[in-house]
Amino acid sequence: MDLSAINPLVLVASLMVAAVPIILAALGELVVEKAGVLNLGVEGMMIIGAVCGFVTCVTFQSPALGFLGGALGGMALSAVFAVLTQGLLANQVATGLALTLFGLGLSSLLGQGYVGIKPPSVPTIGYGLDPVVILSVVAVAGMAWWLGRTRGGLILRAVGESHDAAHALGYRVRAIRVRAILFGGAMAGLGGAYISLVRVPQWTDGITSQAGWIALAIVVFAGWRPWRVLLGAYLFGGVSVLQLNLQVAEVPIPVEYLSMSPYLITILVLVLMSRGGPRGIAAAPAALGQTFHAAR
Repeated sequence: MDLSAINPLVLVASLMVAAVPIILAALGELVVEKAGVLNLGVEGMMIIGAVCGFVTCVTFQSPALGFLGGALGGMALSAVFAVLTQGLLANQVATGLALTLFGLGLSSLLGQGYVGIKPPSVPTIGYGLDPVVILSVVAVAGMAWWLGRTRGGLILRAVGESHDAAHALGYRVRAIRVRAILFGGAMAGLGGAYISLVRVPQWTDGITSQAGWIALAIVVFAGWRPWRVLLGAYLFGGVSVLQLNLQVAEVPIPVEYLSMSPYLITILVLVLMSRGGPRGIAAAPAALGQTFHAAR
């Protein structure tokens, strides 16, 4: 066992990189749920974003266009969810799960001809960090400010708390929710593109490795607060990177225990964080998952 090989600065940089996809996807889902919509299709949107971003980047040899392609891919899949749940009033839970299954299958089909291809590298700014890492932190700060300090954020939260009251005040509930869903899809797609272009710069089936489900869990256990989302994502990223370093250092702990530790520790800590009355799970939007019908 040799722990001297673990560089603390590199470890911190690595955890920040590992957390980026979850931060982006969780922020998008946070906005969706703040609007009163429960979209369980985050995993599907992330993996579609991953394959669309990868294909776009390889085709045009441009990481910037790759991220744009990933965002548009995730948004396109979320548009299907928006039509089904807001237009046809389909069940949100069933539709979200179907979206994930559809995304996994479609991504496998689209990525068949891109296995083994390496995309153009994304520029770094030191210690393996890239501009998207900084932008993810800025996005958290911007989201916290927008939700808490702006009229648009107040309206979004009002729709999520009571869509009937918001409708009575003249707000277009469905339009607001559709915009939130599209934004959530774009953010999930961006997170997926980051995985295939930076985290694991290649395409393989199932490349997101359940990151969408972790993002969903973090939104809930973080009490729908952006800064707690950042903390939860860094916790998961940190434990994920640390367990890989411990495996390399040949720490006498079974590999299976190390591999499952990021999920167990993240959920345990976030559950403890979420306790405490109104600061915990009680912070869920009151109309979360409820279908809105203007004629009701």
